[in-house]
Amino acid sequence: MHKSFHFRHMRGTMTGMTQMLPAPGVEVATPGHSAAPPGAGDLLNLMLDGQPRTRADLIELTGLARSTVAGRIEGLLSVGLLQPSGQSRSTGGRPPTRFSFNPQAKLVLAADFGVTHGRAALTDLTATVLAEEVADLDIAAGPEATLGWLVEVADRLLASVGRTRADLAGVGIGLPGPVEHQTGRPVKPPIMPGWDGFEVSAWVAQRLGTPVLVDNDVNLMALGEHSVAYPHVEHLVFVKVATGIGAGIISGRHLHRGAQGSAGDLGHVQSPRGSDALCGCGNYGCLEAIASARAIALEIDPDHHAVADASRVVLERLARGDRAAVAAIRRAGRDIGETLASCVSLLNPSVIVLGGALAGGAPSLLAGVREVIYARSLPLATGELSVVPAQTGEHAGVIGAATMAVQQFLAPASVNAMLANPMAHAAHAAHAHA
Repeated sequence: MHKSFHFRHMRGTMTGMTQMLPAPGVEVATPGHSAAPPGAGDLLNLMLDGQPRTRADLIELTGLARSTVAGRIEGLLSVGLLQPSGQSRSTGGRPPTRFSFNPQAKLVLAADFGVTHGRAALTDLTATVLAEEVADLDIAAGPEATLGWLVEVADRLLASVGRTRADLAGVGIGLPGPVEHQTGRPVKPPIMPGWDGFEVSAWVAQRLGTPVLVDNDVNLMALGEHSVAYPHVEHLVFVKVATGIGAGIISGRHLHRGAQGSAGDLGHVQSPRGSDALCGCGNYGCLEAIASARAIALEIDPDHHAVADASRVVLERLARGDRAAVAAIRRAGRDIGETLASCVSLLNPSVIVLGGALAGGAPSLLAGVREVIYARSLPLATGELSVVPAQTGEHAGVIGAATMAVQQFLAPASVNAMLANPMAHAAHAAHAHA
């Protein structure tokens, strides 16, 4: 079953989205400083806050010469990343022109794949969703069938907003398993047969003609939630509770992947209560083996063996007021809280966000998590700690995937390279159009 529709974020919740794009600050030229002067990419970085500025404003901010700033602006105007934005008040003579970042200059294709669904969205350069399509998919059908759907959807979404492949700045993809981010290859994903080592980035890039980035779905949920709801929070942990359990870690306002990209594998931390529970990874006692939707579904209904609809089964029992389901959910919350209490001591986040299909529909799960975290963690670590439900809901993954692609496209080095080699940029656009 396919559901296709246009979607725009409520602007009230998306205010300041351009501020979500963390990039290095511009280094202001100072006497005796030997570093290279800020390039066009650094100047664009200043404009990502959405504030229109004049040439004089940018000269003052960067310390660059008037002619240099004029050249940088012309280059950014030529590729559409800056646009005229009215005139400033005149102090005599012709009013100076103001310029602003143009989020519609390019678009991003973002995809969030779960065990049984795919969500693809087209966004602008602030990761605001313009159109999307959702489908029932089986991740176990393999990479070519799943990613082939994404390629087909890309053309439909682009046509729906009157754009073409040449307008794509990049693609961001989230997968429900371990991913080697640098290569875009899944690494022995337990619930994704046929995906191990598959060149996801290369396969999609070859067909769409644009750069492709791939990451674990929970990492991207953390990135999406942080971008939309907590852009100024330095340290955040996003916990997904659904068929499985995982976490994405924001540290110093940047996504922390770890040495091999496996940071946040919360579901496979041993739980004090789960010593006899066999996990799908082959170990005993993993948190996922006792507190995931599948584990709870098996606890309240021993005859239930389907992985795909575990969250739905548990939520339906909760809606009926099933006492066993209510008790199991609260107990799972406490188990997750036990593990997160250690994370609080280790990472000292200021926000812990609970998301995912099960967490979103079971407030008592959040209550159990809070109960244990605040009881087990030291007051210094919990004094300013908020443990809250996700605000981005089902869109966290695609917003995070889009943010990942946008950050790469708008990185100063990427912008400088684009302007330094306009012929290559034009060739890329022509290839994508074909």
